Amino acid sequence: MEHKSDDHDELNDSPIEQVRLTVPITDDPTLPCLTFRTWFLGIVSCAVLAFLNQFFGYRQNALYISSVSAQIVVLPIGILMAAKLPKRSIRIPATSWSFSLNPGPFNLKEHVLITIFANSGSNGVYAVNIITIIKAFYIRDIHPVAAMLLAQTTQMLGYGWAGIFRRFLVDSPYMWWPSNLVQVSLFRALHDVEKRPKGGLTRLQFFLMVLVSSFAYYIVPNYLFPSITALSFVCWIWKDSITAQQIGSGLRGLGVGSFALDWSTVAGFLGSPLATPGFAIVNIMVGFCIILYILIPIAYWTNAYQAKRFPIFSSHVFDANGQTYNVSLVLNETVFQFNEQGYVDYSKINLSIFFVYAYGLSFATLAATLSHVALFHGREIWQQTKATFQNKFGDVHTRLMKKNYEAVPEWWFYTILMVVLSLAMLACEGFGKQLQLPYWGVLLAMGMALLFTLPIGVITATTNQQPGLNVITELVIGYMYPGRPLANVAFKTYGYISMTQAIMFLSDFKLGHYMKIPPKSMFIVQLVGTVVASSVYFGTAWWLLTSVTDICQPSKLPVGSPWTCPGDDVFYNASIIWGVVGPLRMFGRLGHYPHMNYFFLFGALAPLPFYFLSRAFPQHKFLRLIHVPIILGGAGAMPPARAVNYICWGAVGLFFNFVVYRRFKGWWARHNYILSAGLDAGVAFMAILCYFTLQIRDINGMRLKHDRRKPLKKVQPTRGSSEYEEYFGVQAVKPTRCLQTAKREIHALPTSAFGARTTTSIKSSPLFRTKPRKSTTTRQEKCHKMPPSRMEIIL
Repeated sequence: MEHKSDDHDELNDSPIEQVRLTVPITDDPTLPCLTFRTWFLGIVSCAVLAFLNQFFGYRQNALYISSVSAQIVVLPIGILMAAKLPKRSIRIPATSWSFSLNPGPFNLKEHVLITIFANSGSNGVYAVNIITIIKAFYIRDIHPVAAMLLAQTTQMLGYGWAGIFRRFLVDSPYMWWPSNLVQVSLFRALHDVEKRPKGGLTRLQFFLMVLVSSFAYYIVPNYLFPSITALSFVCWIWKDSITAQQIGSGLRGLGVGSFALDWSTVAGFLGSPLATPGFAIVNIMVGFCIILYILIPIAYWTNAYQAKRFPIFSSHVFDANGQTYNVSLVLNETVFQFNEQGYVDYSKINLSIFFVYAYGLSFATLAATLSHVALFHGREIWQQTKATFQNKFGDVHTRLMKKNYEAVPEWWFYTILMVVLSLAMLACEGFGKQLQLPYWGVLLAMGMALLFTLPIGVITATTNQQPGLNVITELVIGYMYPGRPLANVAFKTYGYISMTQAIMFLSDFKLGHYMKIPPKSMFIVQLVGTVVASSVYFGTAWWLLTSVTDICQPSKLPVGSPWTCPGDDVFYNASIIWGVVGPLRMFGRLGHYPHMNYFFLFGALAPLPFYFLSRAFPQHKFLRLIHVPIILGGAGAMPPARAVNYICWGAVGLFFNFVVYRRFKGWWARHNYILSAGLDAGVAFMAILCYFTLQIRDINGMRLKHDRRKPLKKVQPTRGSSEYEEYFGVQAVKPTRCLQTAKREIHALPTSAFGARTTTSIKSSPLFRTKPRKSTTTRQEKCHKMPPSRMEIIL
């Protein structure tokens, strides 16, 4: 469909070259948006995705279906509806309203709004984790109204922050949200009518070619030969060496010499490297190399914090003997609070050396985010504040939006904020205070979300990387209100998820900004989509929790039962560690790691040298591209991401953002983002097909002879050995060859940044069936934030 506009004399003055090359500067304000097709296809897509993701999220082999699947499937359905439905108007009884079943051809703006509906259905409801651990793990009751309010309010609070910061993070041309350019390119490929260039392909033909190729190929790493998701030259050369495994394994080691032949390994944890700016990739890889190849090895081999007693790379929590921490020994189940005597008799909490510094660096990242944005963007924010209220700020896209459409009134956002705040207070203070969080905890969580939304939004909108608030929220409430696990997770959800939802709303608003969607239509679709998705996620979870006997309790389930809830098990343990034991006994004077608090100071001061250097040498523009928060959070996706994910992601991103972008800019502008979308979509559809046709039926493929390996000779475990497969440590008991490990651990890798289960344990391959491991992150933490990757710690 051709874009129409009367604005032929508009100048494409966007300051970001990638935006100038990708986003059209035309608009047709006469196109209908909130049509019958939009409502029908949008709500159905939202509800179906929400139901399927929650239903299969409780299963051992979880499945995540993203909005890209709906985005592509609804296109032929919309075209069919436009061809077959009658065009007559239908009047709504007892009102003067009417609508047409078929207002004309299925258009781009309808497609965008349906995709926004689908985004709401695919992004998950974090609060469902709280409901699950209350009913299935703590075996306690929660009033269904309180649970419903919790699910709705945690998702809706973000509208308030989005309304406050919309002018800064949407209207500003410097806040360009790189991940949205993939969507813009895909929508243009699907709807723009273009003539095939001589000897070339149209963008739609190129997209379909990539999609089919990606779809056909992905059965190889996903089912037939999953070992190619993590290969290593070092492991091949020194097949019987434990040290070689430590150094070369891309899954359990440093990943030296490792690589993958699988797009899901490349894009699954960090998002598509084709959609991430080149300078951000450089910052991330610098941070990754410093942390993984300098800081962690030095700390481990100098035995800092008794590092050699525990695996070097693990997100688990250990006792003094190196065994997995038994949280039941420190929880008084009768009064549902901390058992201090049990804690004294048992053990302090111990972490792997990687996880110790991962926490410290997450502290530094948040502090650096505030100082970096204040130093490098403070003046711009102040100038933009003055210019925005005088309507003097913006580029061609902002001018077109203001010229053709009415803005969303501010009071819409503030009304939602006040109503949702009141309902949140009711959920926490009412119903017998089942959530344990007092009113001041809700207000404090909101204050933290308000404080961090703008700086984290700036980082996300410019680098495609999103720091997380989960650790800092757990830390704050753990100090202020210790011994209450539900208060801890509720506080984290209100603080962390309301900020994350605000970022998601703002990203969708920017997509609408680029696609020239009326702001009021975008707001209404987002609001309805959020309510529908929250209701379906809650309803599905409540139905399963009340109808499946012993759900989430593997020891009581029948053999072979899939309802093991691996992600919720980790969420439950985290609630006890942070909410019952508390940060005082980890990072305070009563714990092993009080020095990690100095990372807050380090992070706050770290951007200063680069700021002063950029002011002293303004001719060296690269100095302003040094993002300390990104460097400090470079390895923030580990775990669950592994070294091979970073290495492949960095290699692909650097190649396309520097070599291809500089030498073949015309090809890059036309095909780069479409290539990313096609690869993601192909992986997503094949993952779904394999799941429903093979893996859910436990159909095994033939074992490839190439992958038959004998285990290495057993070694005697050292004192405190644990986790046999955590062989990246001196206490390895049953080390195996890297290819065998890849077969066992393949479910820890994602399938796609858009497709089946991104930052998650996807599924143990039926080709090499073993007992699946538990994921290191919860279901909803995996879903939120896509497409930007998140620099955050899970527990």
